[in-house]
Amino acid sequence: MAVGRAAVLLKADYPDLGLTLIRNDPDHAGLIGAVHLAPSWIFKGHDAILAADIGGTNIRAGVVEFDVKSDPTLAKASVWKREHWRHADEKNLSRSEAVKKLVNMLTDLIERARKQKLHLAPFIGIGCPGIIEPDGSIDRGADNLPGKWEGKKFNLPLALFEAIPQILDHDTVIIMHNDAVVQGLSERPFMDDVEHWGVLTIGTGLGNARFSNRRGNED
Repeated sequence: MAVGRAAVLLKADYPDLGLTLIRNDPDHAGLIGAVHLAPSWIFKGHDAILAADIGGTNIRAGVVEFDVKSDPTLAKASVWKREHWRHADEKNLSRSEAVKKLVNMLTDLIERARKQKLHLAPFIGIGCPGIIEPDGSIDRGADNLPGKWEGKKFNLPLALFEAIPQILDHDTVIIMHNDAVVQGLSERPFMDDVEHWGVLTIGTGLGNARFSNRRGNED
């Protein structure tokens, strides 16, 4: 109802603007969008990736399956297994304790994938609140996370690499981006008919991201 009412209000000033719900469950979209962070070589010989969605109340980790042979757009990517932890219920939780819990969630998923003989790529895609710097540190905007995550003294991708240096005998590649961006990327396969599009996320905090589709011969 809220989306429908907002669409009506926007139509008066922006007649060409459409407003709709994301296609996947939000708890899954924050994981599914991580496949669009992965470099192209990840999809050769692999069936799935690891993904983490870090929020101000919850941390989710999952295995996201894809089949680029039958669907090169990744529109059918889906969550195979998922683990959820509501860290906001923990009192006086430190950053190191939260990272350790995330590592345990990811290693458990790796083992579950191994037992099912799933060809898991050596890749972890992460969505995290805040402004993410190119080196993987968080400049600001991570106030709701346990402990201090902002600044150059802490780097979550590096911390995860130290804990999980390899996945199924291959060096682990880890990419982290803003959580709203990652959730918005879950809609990427369905946005080829527009030039610009965006996402608004509502959780412990508010997030938004704007995307532009590249055209022509651009990479």
